[in-house]
Amino acid sequence: MTPEQNLYWPKGLPRSLDVPKTSLYYNLEVAATRYPDKPAIVFYDSTLSYGELLTQVEHLAGYLQRECGVGHGDRVALYSQNCPQFVIAYYAILRAQAVVVPVNPMNLAEELHYCVTDSGARTVLAAQELCEHARPLLRSGYIEHLIVLAYSDYLTEHTDVSVPDAVTAPRQELADPGVTLWRDALARGMDPAPFEGKHDDLCVIGYTSGTTGKPKGCVHTHGSVLASVAGSAVWRGGSPAFSSLAIAPLFHFLGMQGGMNGPIYNGSTAVIMQRWDRDAALKLVERHRVNMWSAPPSMIVDFFSNPDLANHDISSLFRLMGGGAAMPEAISKRLKDEFDISYNEAYGLTETAAFILGNPVERGKRQCLGIASFDVDARIVNPGTLEELPQGETGEIVLHGPQVMREYWHNPEATEKTFLERDGKHFLRTGDLGYMDEEGYFFMVDRLKRMINASGFKVWPAEVESIMYSHPDIHEACVIGIPDTKRGETAKALVVLKPSASVALTGDDIIAWCKQNMAAYKVPTAVEIIDELPKSGTGKINWRQLQEAARAEAF
Repeated sequence: MTPEQNLYWPKGLPRSLDVPKTSLYYNLEVAATRYPDKPAIVFYDSTLSYGELLTQVEHLAGYLQRECGVGHGDRVALYSQNCPQFVIAYYAILRAQAVVVPVNPMNLAEELHYCVTDSGARTVLAAQELCEHARPLLRSGYIEHLIVLAYSDYLTEHTDVSVPDAVTAPRQELADPGVTLWRDALARGMDPAPFEGKHDDLCVIGYTSGTTGKPKGCVHTHGSVLASVAGSAVWRGGSPAFSSLAIAPLFHFLGMQGGMNGPIYNGSTAVIMQRWDRDAALKLVERHRVNMWSAPPSMIVDFFSNPDLANHDISSLFRLMGGGAAMPEAISKRLKDEFDISYNEAYGLTETAAFILGNPVERGKRQCLGIASFDVDARIVNPGTLEELPQGETGEIVLHGPQVMREYWHNPEATEKTFLERDGKHFLRTGDLGYMDEEGYFFMVDRLKRMINASGFKVWPAEVESIMYSHPDIHEACVIGIPDTKRGETAKALVVLKPSASVALTGDDIIAWCKQNMAAYKVPTAVEIIDELPKSGTGKINWRQLQEAARAEAF
């Protein structure tokens, strides 16, 4: 820790944090023992107590072990939107001493196939509206078991809150070979084997795309995930008395930690929404006295832009947290001036299980990543030479801390490129360019990696290009990031068509094709058909030239 970081360290907090040497599952066991009747989950006004949550986790874990053959260290894929079953499945997989592979529910068949086959998962738990993408894996033998859940099974109370159609959809009575309904798996009431999990066992493999276009699995132990959970709880002030709004996607570490693992660690209540709806969020915050909320800035901006805000009591809300994109200065000021809420910005990656840098709650800076948190060593290095740079100079942010992943799954080459040794420590190269100011606060400047940040979702051009090249009429494709008033940044594709392509083919036609072949957030919002893409001396497409030209036009 630098002298500057010592100077502005949060008053009363230790420099080093004793992270529990337990499993994540143990946190649930403790909370359920302490608060068996307390709501662990509120799902559109329907509740699930901690006692009920633990019982269902145990029964599902027993089914996974006894019927699906899931054992210690096995990977199990979880493919669903936010819902109570996501939480139950996540902790049941851990109770079975297996490893959770959360898959983005926006991913389609090809993307799901990659995550499942790369991780080696043989069992998938999927929401019924996503079942069509998972069934081919079963038919082709890549997986042996598919457990299908219906969100509506957990709508046990009438509500006047607007509920998405996918949530109210009736359960489908599927009978395919290898398919088991969630209801039937739980109804077996199977008890799992005695739990012998350790804090250094593998816990989660979270996939994050790389510049090669192939997603990489970030391998985390219970210990690394807990380091981030415990650090955030102490840093921001967690309490069993609080309730949290869980709307950020649970498959992603921002939502996973802030909306699920954090509340369970604290023994508090998570108010879960399947998808974003600012009117529904407003009612739920008021009705369930939500105190804390981790979300990307785009959601918070939309929430506080609601014209009906003045007609609701949201005085319980006192801590807003997030990252992934900078909060606009005007919104931060309004939150403070009108609602006395300081938006607590932080910084994390899938590789760090989220929270690793954070603004001190009492002395935060706007549009800032914060300072190095408990036991974290953060530095700025020259991305070319890897030599450490002095305060104020821009370079690559590198991080050492207990929440840093162990490795990339079965990818030693990528792991070697991502880590560097310095002063006897293992540092993660983030690929993000930034600088440290005179007070030890880190600020983002740009991204070393070629990445597009669309409303907090990371879009990797090479991955999108790879899918677009399977279009029968595309000869070449280049995806760039352009400014967008709503998303902050969005993807634009420039394509060269094959000579055989129809002259009637338009950019809108290609966008429609993309919507059928990739996750919605990856789909380019604009496609421009051109005659030729600029190339470098080595024949590589010069994407930087195209991106700089597009951004110059925007401004």
